[in-house]
Amino acid sequence: MALSTTDLAKEGGSGLPKTIAPGNHTLKINSVVLDPYKFIEGAYHVILNVETKPIEDFEGFMIDKDDESKGHYAGQIGKVKAAQYAFADGKTKSGIPIQRDRAILVFIQNLCKAAGCLDWFHAQNNKHDTIEEFVEAFDKDAPFTDKYLEFCIAGKEYEGKNGYTNYDLWIPKGSKDGYAYAEENGKVLPYEEELHLKKLVVKPVDSFGDEDFTVPKRVSSDFNLD
Repeated sequence: MALSTTDLAKEGGSGLPKTIAPGNHTLKINSVVLDPYKFIEGAYHVILNVETKPIEDFEGFMIDKDDESKGHYAGQIGKVKAAQYAFADGKTKSGIPIQRDRAILVFIQNLCKAAGCLDWFHAQNNKHDTIEEFVEAFDKDAPFTDKYLEFCIAGKEYEGKNGYTNYDLWIPKGSKDGYAYAEENGKVLPYEEELHLKKLVVKPVDSFGDEDFTVPKRVSSDFNLD
């Protein structure tokens, strides 16, 4: 059978990824949840489930894989941690105490400032007994709904089960160049790959003939919502 040079339409996995990568993005927050960090008892990551603005001629992941009637996301999505490291009780290297709950509340307070919903935060005073209840109320009331913010997103590459390169994403610390998130069109920390991306080391996997050949990593458009 002769080789065709015209029937070369792109197949699955190609095109615009359905998930965001590290970089500067305009995003809305769809939900906020606590994710236990199993290596430190009582520690949590605060996870922001985010989405870009709608993209023309783009079909994102299903909003609910068990209910097709809810349709698809109109933009790229991502799971972004509030910080690279989990929130936990402890001390800094200089001996300053760190309180998990207070640190999480400070993050949510700053996020509310950027999203213009600080009134909601103040209205929660003495309403919740635990940080779990507080974050659950924040997610349920969702005062951040459909409010786009500017973000600088950092991350680390890792190889997924399918051989593609995926990203563990987080909000980096601010610096003299700005904060890592702000109101829409606000000034935020500029993304710099050398500072904000931990790259996966690519190892040679095979030898072909007389030359070594390294299989390049691919950026996945797959995303596990479980």
